[in-house]
Amino acid sequence: MITLTPKAQETIARFIEQAGMPVAGLRISISDGGCSGHKYAMQLETAPAADDQVLPFGDVSLLVDPTSYPLLDGCTVDFVESLEGSGFKFENPNAKAACNCGKSFAA
Repeated sequence: MITLTPKAQETIARFIEQAGMPVAGLRISISDGGCSGHKYAMQLETAPAADDQVLPFGDVSLLVDPTSYPLLDGCTVDFVESLEGSGFKFENPNAKAACNCGKSFAA
Protein backbone atom coordinates (compact mmCIF):
# COMPACT_ATOMS: atom_id res chain seq x y z
CA MET A 1 0.00 0.00 0.00
CA ILE A 2 1.21 3.50 -0.84
CA THR A 3 0.01 6.50 1.16
CA LEU A 4 -0.45 10.04 -0.17
CA THR A 5 -0.72 12.78 2.42
CA PRO A 6 -3.50 15.35 2.03
CA LYS A 7 -0.91 17.99 1.03
CA ALA A 8 0.46 15.68 -1.69
CA GLN A 9 -3.07 14.96 -2.96
CA GLU A 10 -3.84 18.69 -3.08
CA THR A 11 -0.62 19.45 -4.96
CA ILE A 12 -1.14 16.65 -7.49
CA ALA A 13 -4.73 17.78 -8.08
CA ARG A 14 -3.44 21.31 -8.76
CA PHE A 15 -0.85 19.99 -11.25
CA ILE A 16 -3.54 17.95 -13.02
CA GLU A 17 -5.86 20.98 -13.18
CA GLN A 18 -3.08 23.11 -14.69
CA ALA A 19 -2.02 20.44 -17.21
CA GLY A 20 -4.41 21.67 -19.89
CA MET A 21 -5.12 18.12 -21.09
CA PRO A 22 -7.00 15.05 -19.87
CA VAL A 23 -4.95 13.28 -17.18
CA ALA A 24 -5.61 9.76 -15.88
CA GLY A 25 -3.22 10.12 -12.97
CA LEU A 26 0.29 10.62 -11.71
CA ARG A 27 2.79 7.89 -12.48
CA ILE A 28 5.30 7.18 -9.72
CA SER A 29 8.08 4.85 -10.76
CA ILE A 30 11.51 3.66 -9.73
CA SER A 31 14.43 3.46 -12.12
CA ASP A 32 18.11 2.70 -11.82
CA GLY A 33 20.25 5.74 -11.20
CA GLY A 34 20.78 8.51 -8.73
CA CYS A 35 23.61 8.61 -6.25
CA SER A 36 22.25 5.67 -4.21
CA GLY A 37 21.23 3.20 -6.94
CA HIS A 38 17.50 3.83 -7.48
CA LYS A 39 15.69 7.07 -8.19
CA TYR A 40 12.08 8.19 -8.02
CA ALA A 41 10.32 9.51 -11.11
CA MET A 42 6.93 11.23 -11.39
CA GLN A 43 4.95 12.28 -14.44
CA LEU A 44 1.37 12.94 -15.42
CA GLU A 45 -0.16 10.29 -17.71
CA THR A 46 -3.13 10.48 -20.06
CA ALA A 47 -3.92 6.76 -19.63
CA PRO A 48 -2.76 3.90 -17.41
CA ALA A 49 -0.77 1.03 -18.89
CA ALA A 50 -2.54 -2.34 -19.01
CA ASP A 51 -0.48 -3.77 -16.13
CA ASP A 52 -0.47 -0.67 -13.88
CA GLN A 53 -1.80 -0.65 -10.35
CA VAL A 54 -4.27 2.25 -10.26
CA LEU A 55 -4.49 3.63 -6.73
CA PRO A 56 -7.32 6.17 -6.17
CA PHE A 57 -6.87 8.95 -3.60
CA GLY A 58 -9.90 11.23 -3.65
CA ASP A 59 -9.79 13.21 -6.90
CA VAL A 60 -6.39 11.89 -7.99
CA SER A 61 -5.00 8.49 -8.94
CA LEU A 62 -1.49 7.09 -8.73
CA LEU A 63 -0.31 4.81 -11.52
CA VAL A 64 2.39 2.33 -10.55
CA ASP A 65 4.01 -0.25 -12.81
CA PRO A 66 4.50 -3.82 -11.52
CA THR A 67 8.31 -3.48 -11.31
CA SER A 68 8.17 -0.30 -9.19
CA TYR A 69 5.35 -1.37 -6.89
CA PRO A 70 7.38 -3.70 -4.61
CA LEU A 71 9.94 -0.92 -4.05
CA LEU A 72 7.18 1.58 -3.25
CA ASP A 73 5.00 -0.70 -1.10
CA GLY A 74 4.57 0.92 2.31
CA CYS A 75 5.86 4.28 1.06
CA THR A 76 4.35 7.60 2.19
CA VAL A 77 4.50 10.46 -0.30
CA ASP A 78 4.22 13.99 1.08
CA PHE A 79 4.64 17.47 -0.36
CA VAL A 80 6.75 19.78 1.78
CA GLU A 81 7.38 23.50 1.58
CA SER A 82 10.23 25.12 3.48
CA LEU A 83 12.76 27.91 3.23
CA GLU A 84 15.09 25.45 1.51
CA GLY A 85 12.58 24.70 -1.23
CA SER A 86 9.50 22.66 -1.94
CA GLY A 87 8.92 19.24 -3.42
CA PHE A 88 7.68 15.73 -2.93
CA LYS A 89 9.20 13.77 -0.06
CA PHE A 90 9.27 9.97 0.01
CA GLU A 91 9.33 8.04 3.28
CA ASN A 92 10.14 4.57 2.02
CA PRO A 93 10.52 1.64 4.44
CA ASN A 94 12.13 -0.38 1.61
CA ALA A 95 15.08 2.01 1.43
CA LYS A 96 18.14 0.61 3.18
CA ALA A 97 20.03 3.87 2.56
CA ALA A 98 19.23 7.19 0.96
CA CYS A 99 21.19 10.13 -0.36
CA ASN A 100 21.02 13.54 1.28
CA CYS A 101 18.88 15.02 -1.50
CA GLY A 102 16.09 12.47 -0.83
CA LYS A 103 15.69 11.74 -4.55
CA SER A 104 17.45 8.38 -4.63
CA PHE A 105 17.82 5.33 -2.42
CA ALA A 106 19.35 1.87 -2.12
CA ALA A 107 17.10 -1.14 -1.58
